[in-house]
Amino acid sequence: MGTKIKEDKLIYIIRHAQTDYNNKNIVQGSGVDSDINEKGRRQAKHFFLKYKNLGFDKVYVSSLKRSMQSVEHFLYSGIPYESLDLLNELNWGIYENKIITPEILVEIEKLKKQWKCGNLSMAPLYGESPEQVVCRLQKALNYILSKTDEAKVLICTHKRVFRILLCMITNLPLSKMNSFKIQNFSLYSFQYLSLSKSFTMKTNNEMLSEDLL
Repeated sequence: MGTKIKEDKLIYIIRHAQTDYNNKNIVQGSGVDSDINEKGRRQAKHFFLKYKNLGFDKVYVSSLKRSMQSVEHFLYSGIPYESLDLLNELNWGIYENKIITPEILVEIEKLKKQWKCGNLSMAPLYGESPEQVVCRLQKALNYILSKTDEAKVLICTHKRVFRILLCMITNLPLSKMNSFKIQNFSLYSFQYLSLSKSFTMKTNNEMLSEDLL
């Protein structure tokens, strides 16, 4: 039997629970600090009941309420947590807090097409580019990996940031970020090996059962 390396980690990553903004097709981004809704609270409770015995050493959340509210049952149970604004959603600039009308959808799709073509420095007006998000996410990831006494952690973040983070972990080109399917409470998990500084995917987009919600 091999010797367990102390710095190895199991990392679980989820997207926050549903908000009314999700239902109403309104852009949230980092500038909208919305609460989870009734269905979101049921999702949070179900996720906690399913994973409460995994023995997380630490929970990491963004600084936005919907992230912390999604994992509050773990926090109430006494698991230490830390809020990192580095995990906040991409700043969607002029589109934040707006209903996605057909006209806005056309503009957002143009932007996403540029990202898909590799133009990752492009950002919404007054917003943030994927390249800028990578810079802060790398700081967050380095910080989390540096905590050698945390062998199993849960990270709760946001849809676009989640996709970018998955590209970073799996070494997939950032232009391919939309290949990852992310819904409210999508779960991906990874084994991190400190010796090789590599990640192995363990769970690929596990979803909560809708009939339980």
